[in-house]
Amino acid sequence: MDFNSLQNKKILITGASSGIGRETAYLLSGLGCRLVINGTNEPRLSSTFESLHGEGHIQFTGDLTDEIIITKLVGISPALDGIVHCAGITSHLPTQFVKTQNIYSVFDLNYKAPVLLTSMLLKKKKINKGASILFISSVATQNPYFGGSLYISSKSALEGYSKTLALELAGKGIRSNCISPGYVKTSMTAAARETISDESMDRIENDQILGAGEPIDVAKTIAYFLSDASKWVTGTNLILGG
Repeated sequence: MDFNSLQNKKILITGASSGIGRETAYLLSGLGCRLVINGTNEPRLSSTFESLHGEGHIQFTGDLTDEIIITKLVGISPALDGIVHCAGITSHLPTQFVKTQNIYSVFDLNYKAPVLLTSMLLKKKKINKGASILFISSVATQNPYFGGSLYISSKSALEGYSKTLALELAGKGIRSNCISPGYVKTSMTAAARETISDESMDRIENDQILGAGEPIDVAKTIAYFLSDASKWVTGTNLILGG
């Protein structure tokens, strides 16, 4: 696929300090994009930043569950041609143990942060016509697992939001789509093994007949959705389930 259309596009990537976000930053910078990268871990985000190809990139460390941080990120961002909402957390908690704070901790980052960030970027006219907005959901919304009620609910909400956003922004040629990866080898999924049952993990892995994914598998798909190759695609949710 020809990714020449990504040359000099300005892209914001959240969650760029690790996993899919970091791999996406590496790939897009190599394809000629100018990036704004965000993460909460300053040393790891700096490591990502120092490894980027090209020049003109911006790094911004901050927790997007804080609206003041969102405001600052929007303020330092140029007018964008693409946004990749990679920041998120997983959760494994049986429904009978769910408390108010558990709901807030998952939904604040997985749902509220990308929604408010997108809203503020739109209000400040920081999203260019023809831009592409991409949300990272999960194959778990189609294949629930024991203890996944909060994580799955937050990602399901994000999918609904993305479809509505696609409808509202179509007149400006701005696209909104979701990608729903299955089990990808990242630090977040490795940590999940400590809180999810072996039975559930075995089922997740066995369902992926092509095996576990790598961050680059998702990053290449993200590049497609940001490029002009997908200019006639919006309101969709692509499952990358192996």
